[in-house]
Amino acid sequence: MATLITVLKSGGRYDATWVARLTAGLRRHAPAFRRILCLTDLDLRVAGVEAVALRHDWPAWWAKMEAFRPGLTEGPTLLCDLDTVLTGPADALAEPGLAAMEDYFHKDRVSSALLRWQGDALADLYQAFAAEPDRWMAPGSCGPVPNAVHGDQVVIDHLLRRRGTPPDFLQRRYPGLLDFYDPRRDMHGPVVVFIGEAKPDTAKGAVHAAWTGG
Repeated sequence: MATLITVLKSGGRYDATWVARLTAGLRRHAPAFRRILCLTDLDLRVAGVEAVALRHDWPAWWAKMEAFRPGLTEGPTLLCDLDTVLTGPADALAEPGLAAMEDYFHKDRVSSALLRWQGDALADLYQAFAAEPDRWMAPGSCGPVPNAVHGDQVVIDHLLRRRGTPPDFLQRRYPGLLDFYDPRRDMHGPVVVFIGEAKPDTAKGAVHAAWTGG
């Protein structure tokens, strides 16, 4: 059974509405995900979503490292950012196989916006990070990297390279599946990814309508 995991950490821009809208998009366009988990430190109640408490108080995007905790899922598992919008068929994301979105700005680097694995296959990433979180959160912990911002995906990319299992990139495996939001055009999809300051709540036209369920 394919599972989608998303993470909602309090104190930021996102709230339960974002979880509900991502879930609605999955129901419409990626029903192969039979189970949806949200790792959160909030009292989250969204129909069709299993709320799972975060164990650690890791700040901001570092909370996403808990998605690799052992025992959470079986079968294909997709970590998906809350600001992802589905506008068309996206069941391909639920297929088995280690794969990730290639970073929009840095070729051959992993983005954690979309990252897929199998069951507990990446539990060692969580274990390595949980053993020394302060070390991994410190800029420079992964050596020289092109990313301007040191975040969870820098550490994920580093740990996957260190273990010798770099993922296939979704853009190569499924040409045409991912699309990056561009306000200069209306039609996007089927999987719309937001980069930088742009977000679904400020998007316009067909993408905003898809996000709100219109």
